[in-house]
Amino acid sequence: MHVNLAFGKTGLAADLPAGFHYRVLEARSAQPLANWQRHLDSALDAPLGSPPLAELARGKRTAAISVCDITRPAPNPQTLPFVLRRLEQAGLRREDITILIATGLHRAATEAEIRQICGEEIAAAYRVVNHDARNLAQHRHLGSSSSGTPVHIDERFLAADLHITLGFIEPHLMLGFSGGRKLVAPGLAAQETIKVLHSPRFMRDGRAVEGSTEDNPLHRELLEIARMARHDFMLDVALARDRSIAGVFAGHPEKAHRRGVEFVSGLMVETLGEPVDAAITSAAGHPLDLTFYQTIKGVTAASHIVKPGGRILVVGACEEGAGAPEFRQMLLEGKSDAEFLKQIASAPVTIDQWQLEKLALVTTRQQLFYFVPGLPAEYQAGLWGRSCATMETAVKAVTAGLAPGARIAVIPEGPYVLAALQRQPAELAGV
Repeated sequence: MHVNLAFGKTGLAADLPAGFHYRVLEARSAQPLANWQRHLDSALDAPLGSPPLAELARGKRTAAISVCDITRPAPNPQTLPFVLRRLEQAGLRREDITILIATGLHRAATEAEIRQICGEEIAAAYRVVNHDARNLAQHRHLGSSSSGTPVHIDERFLAADLHITLGFIEPHLMLGFSGGRKLVAPGLAAQETIKVLHSPRFMRDGRAVEGSTEDNPLHRELLEIARMARHDFMLDVALARDRSIAGVFAGHPEKAHRRGVEFVSGLMVETLGEPVDAAITSAAGHPLDLTFYQTIKGVTAASHIVKPGGRILVVGACEEGAGAPEFRQMLLEGKSDAEFLKQIASAPVTIDQWQLEKLALVTTRQQLFYFVPGLPAEYQAGLWGRSCATMETAVKAVTAGLAPGARIAVIPEGPYVLAALQRQPAELAGV
C-alpha cells in the first residue's frame, strides 16, 4: 500500500507492507467557500450574539487584535483587512490599533514571519508586536480565577478599549478545540498563568483531550479568564483541506466559538468500532511539525484509537529542532516516562513540561516509533520510543512482529483527524 503523509512543506511518501488490514483516516473538511469575502462581510456585519463590529468599535479610542503565531496556519492576511476596515470606518486611526502575536510561551515571531502572519501591507502599516510571556512586567494582574489560577494578561491588550481575537478552529490536544478564548490565554498570558493552566491538575484530567469542550475543565478555565480580560469580539474561521476558508464565525466570543466548534466537530469526527493494533500518523506537516514539541500532537491524537500496548509511528519534519530551551533540557535529562510523570506530579511547574506529560501519558500505555529527521541526534535517545533514521526503517519497525491481518490506522494529516472509538473500552478511559 502506498500513502502520502503530511510532512514539512513537501509531504512524505511511504510504502506499507502487505498482509495487514489498513484503515486510512482522511482529514475531512468542508468545501472551500466559493465567495469567502462575502461570508466574512456578512459575519462581521451580522455577527452571532453581538452588535456589528463597526458599531461595537464606534466611539472607541483604541483597539487590540490578538492573532495566531507562525505555528498555526491561520489565514490572517485574508481576514485581517476585513476587521481593520471596519475599525477604521468606525473612526479608529491606524496608530490606534495594535496587533499582538499571541505566542503564549512560543518564541517571538521574526520580522519575516510577522510579514507572513499579517501580510506584507499590514505588517508595514500597523503596529505589530510579539507577546512575551516571560516578561511579567508587560502584564496586568487581574486577580485569580474561581479555581485559583493567577491571571496575568498582556497590558497592551488590556489597555485597549476594544479587545478582538482572530484565529481558526481545529482540534487541540488538551483544550478540545483551538480558537476563541485561546487567543487570550494562554496566547497573551504570562508564564505565571500558563504554568498553572498546564499543570497536572488539568493535563491528567481525562476530559482535557482533543474534541472535548462540553465537560473540559481547561476549556471552562479559559472561558473564565477571557471574561476577566473582557474578550469583546472574535473572528474565527474553519479551514478546508487546502487551508482556504471553509467557514466563518464571528461575534460574541463564546456563542460564535461554540457555533464554530459544532461546525468543525461535525465534519472531522471519524469513529472506529474497535481499537487498532497500530497507527501511522503525522503532525500534519508545515507549520505544525516545525518542532518536536508540536509533533507530539500527532501522537496524542492517534492514541485514542490504539489498543493498550499497541504501536504508534509519528512523522514530523522538525526543521526547527526540539522546541524551546526548557523543553530541550527536559528531553536531555534521561528520565523514563514513568519517572517523569512521578517527578512532576507535585513539583512546581516547569515551562513546557505539559507537552512531555501528554507524551508520557501515551508512552506508558503504547509503544512509540518516530521518524523526525530534523531533530538533532542528542535528543533522539530520550523520546521514550524508537527513533528511526529513514521512513523505510520506521515502517519496518512499527510493523515487525504484528500478526497477519493486524489492524493498522493510517492518518496522513495527524491531528486534523478527530478519531474516536464508538464504544470506548474501560481500559482506555482517561487516556
